[in-house]
Amino acid sequence: MNSSPPTPPASGAPRTLTAAAFALITAAALTLTACTGGEPVTAPAGTAGTAGARQGALPTEDVVSGVRRNEAAAKLLPAEVRQRGTLTLAASVGSPPSSAYLPDGRTVVGLDADFADAVAKALGLELTREVAGFEAILPALGSGKYDVGTGNFGVTEERRKTIDFVTYVNDGQGFAARSDSTLPAVTDLTLLCGLKVATGAGTTFERTLEENRHRCARTGRKPYEVNVFNEPAAVWMSLRQGRSDVVMSTINGIRHAVGRQPGTKFLNEYRRLDVGFAFTKGTPLAPAFQAAVNGLKADGTYDRILRKWGVTGSAIPRSRISPPEIPAPAG
Repeated sequence: MNSSPPTPPASGAPRTLTAAAFALITAAALTLTACTGGEPVTAPAGTAGTAGARQGALPTEDVVSGVRRNEAAAKLLPAEVRQRGTLTLAASVGSPPSSAYLPDGRTVVGLDADFADAVAKALGLELTREVAGFEAILPALGSGKYDVGTGNFGVTEERRKTIDFVTYVNDGQGFAARSDSTLPAVTDLTLLCGLKVATGAGTTFERTLEENRHRCARTGRKPYEVNVFNEPAAVWMSLRQGRSDVVMSTINGIRHAVGRQPGTKFLNEYRRLDVGFAFTKGTPLAPAFQAAVNGLKADGTYDRILRKWGVTGSAIPRSRISPPEIPAPAG
């Protein structure tokens, strides 16, 4: 966490919460305490469900069990994987709609889980899912501990040096603030100068913020402070309590959170990033996964998954293997 002196909120918002608001965010924080820190770091428990579901409930519609084996995709698997018939997947569980726990505290659900399950069925493989910390997954892929990882991993040039990706959605970076904030849509990071920005540790958001702090000094303004948290609930709590002025996280995660937390607002999408399954560099699994995702698009499963989680705007035209990083906004 940056140790710069405290600065006032962008809007002069009060530093304390009403009892009702504090109870709301505390309940969300307690629900998420057991979660590991995935890329979507700001959403409270629960997500947009199917039609008729109670607000805040996780959708339970089964959109995967009907997936049929994709013989053409399965033939692209390495022979030893076909013979073994299993894959070990490391899943970072952050917050919906990307990933979350059901109320039992054990069952992992979300966009990532549905796509992983659907691809495994298409390839005729049994999936063994292990929950792991967000920051631990990518290094562990190189050791051979896991075959594949999920965690709303955005495709960046830095990650592409050691990781192969097979894309399945498009998400990205966005901002949120308290409702009474006067901060405009953040189209350039210099608009954050002098403020305190909350985000998750080890994420593309932290990297983006740290790499651009110097731009404030070039314009003669005080750099923004980057407040980094390991726990998903802590990011949102920091904003609500006035210890941070703005949150930077996933577009889908922030939209979901703002729709369920009074006193907050979505500012804007800052940039888009492709999101993919993560593998060790040079993996022979990538062509099979790519073919399986594209097969899910062709048979309608892809769209059903996106509709279930309320993120149809994250659809991609086709799956790609380690595409170039989508450029950041000019500025």
